[in-house]
Amino acid sequence: MKINKLLFVTKFEDLCYDALNPLLSLMKADLEHVVFLNVIERDKVAMQRGSGYLKEEEVKLKETANIRFIDWAENLFELGLEVGAYIEVSTLIPEIMKVIEKENPGLIVVGQSHKGPIEQLYSRSDITELTRRTKIPILVYKHMVEDKIVPDKIFERPLFATSWSSSSDPAISCLKGLSKVIGELHIMHVVSEKELKHPDSHGVQNVRKKERKRLDDLCDEFEEAGISARPHVYVGDPEKEILKAAKEYQATMIILGFSEKYAIVERWIGSISRNIADKSVYPCLLFPVKK
Repeated sequence: MKINKLLFVTKFEDLCYDALNPLLSLMKADLEHVVFLNVIERDKVAMQRGSGYLKEEEVKLKETANIRFIDWAENLFELGLEVGAYIEVSTLIPEIMKVIEKENPGLIVVGQSHKGPIEQLYSRSDITELTRRTKIPILVYKHMVEDKIVPDKIFERPLFATSWSSSSDPAISCLKGLSKVIGELHIMHVVSEKELKHPDSHGVQNVRKKERKRLDDLCDEFEEAGISARPHVYVGDPEKEILKAAKEYQATMIILGFSEKYAIVERWIGSISRNIADKSVYPCLLFPVKK
């Protein structure tokens, strides 16, 4: 799986050109083309005016976006990249899907969802809805430069959390092609406490050794692909342990598979991947898998 083309979805206020800069390291691999998308939502245009939807407000916002995209494109042209841009007055997810169909990108970059918990309960977060509708990898970028949380080198120390399910396969395939981009890859698996319920310590250690062996074998695969990799076994609640590992190893990004759940269950309790992507301070690279 190669990332030749990148779709950068921006609302400007939370995902700007300086957030794109760290992603340009993908040019060392296969990146050749960047496509920008800005979706102006009609209800927000109306709210700005307070008197219903106004055509002149739409025109102003579209022209403002166009000016910024021209400036961004000039920078990328100088680097030898192809550039495309879409500016639409519409609804975010349907518009993203239209551009995906036209452009077929290898990676989608979006900002953090701004829907509140009640809105997400009834309408899903943008991230969840996007993972349900595409199999393309999604980078959820946490643009918080003022707090110095987002690193300049996003691929320097990624943390890949594997559940050994099919959702990990696309991630492994994609990451192997980024040997010229990734610094050091940390790979972890979280063992549930139920798996450690053995009558003696020997049984517990066998579980740990088994999981460590699987991680060692996976690290060997990445080493053969030219990527330095380190294995880690954790025990407990997956969401908490993944965030703990990210902090302990100063991860620059968390990489996760995203398995679809039944809609009603997902709305109430959420998936591990969605919760981390929505709520954590770390950029998250998601690999959706549909049943």
